[in-house]
Amino acid sequence: MAVKGLWESLDEFLKQCERSGDCAYNALRSLLERLEDPNTRVEARIFLSDLQKRFGTKEESDRCLQTFHFQIQDIFLEHYEGYQRRKKLTMMVIPSIFVPEDWSFTFYEGLNRHPDTIFKDKTVAELGCGNGWISIAIAEKWLPSKVYGLDINPRAIKISWINLYLNALDENGQPIYDGEGKTLLERVEFYESDLLSYCKDHRIELERIVGCIPQILNPNPEAMSKMITENASEEFLHSLSNYCALQGFVEDQFGLGLIARAVEEGIDIIKPFGIMIFNMGGRPGQGVCKRLFERRGVRVTKLWQTKILQAADTDISALVEIEKNSRHRFEFFMGLAGDQPICARTAWAYGKAGGRISHALSVYSCQLRQPTQVKIIFDFLKNGFQGVSNSLDLSFEDDSVADEKIPFLAYLASVLKRSSFFPYEPPAGSKWFRNLISGFIKTYHHIPVNADNVVVFPSRAAAIENALRLFSPRLAIVDEHLSRHLPRQWLTSLAIENTLSEKLPKDVLTVIEAPRQSDLMIELIKKLKPQVVVTGMAEFEAITSSAFQQLLETTRVIGARIFLDISDQFELSSLPGSIGVLKYLAGTALPPHAAIICGLLKNKVYSDLEVAFVLSEEETIFKALSKTVELLEGNTALISQYYYGCLFHDLLAFQLADRHPPSEREGDKVKGSDMIGFASSAISVLDHAELSITETENSSLIHMDVDQSFLPIPSPVKAAIFESFARQNVVEPELDVTTSIRQFIKSNYGFPTNSNTEFIYADCPLPLFNKLVLCCIQEGGTLCFPAGSNGNYVSAAKFLKANISTIPTNSELGFKLTEKILTGVIETVKKPWVYVSGPTISPTGLIYGNEEMENILSTCAKFGARVIIDTSFSGLEFDSKGIGSWELEHSLAKLNCSGLPTFSVSLLGGLCMNMLTGGLTFGFLVLNQPFMIDTFHSFSGPSKPHSTLKYTLKKLLDLKEQKDGDLLDAIEKQKKLLGSRSKRLKETLEGCGWKVLEAHAGISMIAAPRAYLGKSITVKDGTTAFQAKLNDSNIREAMLKATGLCINSASWTGIPGYCRFTTALEDGEFERALDCIVNFKKVVNI
Repeated sequence: MAVKGLWESLDEFLKQCERSGDCAYNALRSLLERLEDPNTRVEARIFLSDLQKRFGTKEESDRCLQTFHFQIQDIFLEHYEGYQRRKKLTMMVIPSIFVPEDWSFTFYEGLNRHPDTIFKDKTVAELGCGNGWISIAIAEKWLPSKVYGLDINPRAIKISWINLYLNALDENGQPIYDGEGKTLLERVEFYESDLLSYCKDHRIELERIVGCIPQILNPNPEAMSKMITENASEEFLHSLSNYCALQGFVEDQFGLGLIARAVEEGIDIIKPFGIMIFNMGGRPGQGVCKRLFERRGVRVTKLWQTKILQAADTDISALVEIEKNSRHRFEFFMGLAGDQPICARTAWAYGKAGGRISHALSVYSCQLRQPTQVKIIFDFLKNGFQGVSNSLDLSFEDDSVADEKIPFLAYLASVLKRSSFFPYEPPAGSKWFRNLISGFIKTYHHIPVNADNVVVFPSRAAAIENALRLFSPRLAIVDEHLSRHLPRQWLTSLAIENTLSEKLPKDVLTVIEAPRQSDLMIELIKKLKPQVVVTGMAEFEAITSSAFQQLLETTRVIGARIFLDISDQFELSSLPGSIGVLKYLAGTALPPHAAIICGLLKNKVYSDLEVAFVLSEEETIFKALSKTVELLEGNTALISQYYYGCLFHDLLAFQLADRHPPSEREGDKVKGSDMIGFASSAISVLDHAELSITETENSSLIHMDVDQSFLPIPSPVKAAIFESFARQNVVEPELDVTTSIRQFIKSNYGFPTNSNTEFIYADCPLPLFNKLVLCCIQEGGTLCFPAGSNGNYVSAAKFLKANISTIPTNSELGFKLTEKILTGVIETVKKPWVYVSGPTISPTGLIYGNEEMENILSTCAKFGARVIIDTSFSGLEFDSKGIGSWELEHSLAKLNCSGLPTFSVSLLGGLCMNMLTGGLTFGFLVLNQPFMIDTFHSFSGPSKPHSTLKYTLKKLLDLKEQKDGDLLDAIEKQKKLLGSRSKRLKETLEGCGWKVLEAHAGISMIAAPRAYLGKSITVKDGTTAFQAKLNDSNIREAMLKATGLCINSASWTGIPGYCRFTTALEDGEFERALDCIVNFKKVVNI
């Protein structure tokens, strides 16, 4: 038989093939071209039939491979009686591709264990298809809609196409049709592809992925870096079937990196309920093989397992090397009959001595346990977060844990991918989160509340303490289960006599503990007549509402406010248990003297992750509590709100909206006695403090009035955040931030520490500062603020009723402290406590150099002052030329010896500026003096940062200490950006009639509206109009009304005439802010 234009006879074809493997391949490639052409296809297929008949016996077929560098053989698929389809395939192989053997036969046996519907009408891809026999067998037996056979070896693809024609056409070159009237040519295609790259590039969604992939690291890694072409050597191309290169996955250490990459690529393009099936050699151990899938969120079923002989041409020395450098032991057996595992080193030696070694071979069927969420997670990780992928662990023994953790990771991944920064959220809590809380209460408990009835707190303890400070009752009764975190000074019975006889000074707070049982609590309320009651419900009383109604009535009659805790009964479930309190509120409005407290702790994953909320239907209570969060807590950790928000969202997402009409509820019909109002000190502060402005539904404000960066969060930070949640089984040293912070403050400030130094942490610096304020109050001290300090800190100290003294500063010195100015104040003050912001001074944006700081400390030591150095706003110094970094250790050592005994220095700090974490905040406090440590711990501690936050910050601090290029580059980039922003803002302000104090660091600057003072302004808003004669206090409101830009006035900065602007806005917002400043000039007609 001849092929026109190519060979006159079979002998001529064989003569070409005999020259070399490359010549044989070229001849077969030419034959494939004839098969692909419909006009020559029949002739070419008949030629193949004659070629096969030429080598009809097994011996002749083997001789053909040795002599002519190709072989045609039959592979038998089924042996049992009654099998209706063809029982064998005719397949060609060449030396440079994988010859079908036990490895692939076992894989096919595993596929056979699936039901017949496994591939029917499905889109399938086979990875590492070799000569294509499994792809063709799948199409022949299961009738899929399409099979894509993929291999990185270009010669394998050409031979696979030849094999497809061999089996799609009969010996006479005529099509073979299956039961559906289709041929294999319609069902199968082969493409050169590095794993699934062909399908990804052509956007092919798959329903099934099967793979028989090499699992031993190449003993010669450099060989795997070659460019793979069909002209490469036969030895190199064949090695692709036995060895894999390093893939950058943790599984590389077991030789499983290529399968790990295949799984992750499969997750990307497989349909949600698709199935992946892989052959896994058991050499690394069955546990390791199974974990490769499970940690990626895949459910695994072992379909089939057997032992096979290790291929004689596979060098396992790479595995011996891995064992040498790790504690891992691979698993081999001596022959097929051996049942005791031996390590790779022993197997290597045994094989070298002529023994045959075997290993287990398993076929795994894999399906994503939560497909949509897992896909979102890997879509995030593939964009530059490979290191995090190696830490990912989505294996869970408990499905309920997986159902909680995986959706949150997906949500976090989508937030980190979608957003370059964490958005501004009001102090009352994320609007999204509050909507979810109110939506859950409305849907599951039928109480018609909304987000404006919900205030979010870091913890239940914080909510209770903030509420008590807001009202500052002379006597409060608190459930004994809820009082353990209250300040020790409140928990005393010594002042009760005076309280009852009304001899105590105003605003002194006394708390007594009471049993939770309602009848005993009611008896105490009637006898002691407290002004505030905080209690939970005993378990046996919580099911019905009768005890709650009695408490409501009793407190109403005596004019007491009641905060009822339902934390123990509140369930995040689609079938929540009955709560008598909520059943009552479904039919009756919450009276104005009552509020509900609920701490959220009942999640399946993190026992220490807490968020709390207060529910009130009284608008004044909502607003006041929102302000206490801002003053006393700073914020509630955003990630914690995200976590519980995901739980609420999952419970609401499947519900139909507004399916039930709003409940008709009774109002409070009986007027009670006069209730206690807010404490006088609280009213004064809340009325005058410049706290953040809350946006209305239809407004879009620009916030230049908050100490938060909205600049892009760099990739190392996003990676650390995600990894902190993606990991499982994190060990304590990975959460111990103390060592890292000790090094951080030594490197940045030269601040001394020793074995007795106390490190205290909180969600942000503000609550730590507030505890220091309480220490100052307890000592009878006076807190001295330089004029030009952060307004929120000053307002918080006033709210806590501290004695405050202002240290005057002047513009000529940039409103900095000097020895002379400081001496003039603290020499007249009893027990001075001096607050200093530095190295970056907030809000001026100037910098204290080392010498300036040493002079301030020296002056304080002379008078025995206690110093609070606040470094929270430092770390982004963009113009610090000529200003040396701090080296305080030597000077403090001298001052501690020479100064008065009361002299002490506490270092307060935060890491959101230094580490560019944006809205993810973390505060630390470093105390060296025993008195300060003991006094601090006499108060309840602030809400502690969650373990995931500590993990994140430790990771970032360690990266910075290691001088990680990506993180350091991001910090430098943001410094340059802030420097550029500062110059542009200065130019804009000066061009609009403001006098600007040029900033050198941080995210804020101050400016005086010289050209605006005394000018009149009228701003119309619908039917209302704002009219004012501008001064340095009302200019904030005027600018807000006129432009929507939020700034801080002189009331906040403490510097007469100077307002504060922040610069760390998102790019578009910053441009809008500059436009607002220009527009305001036009409105005022300057």
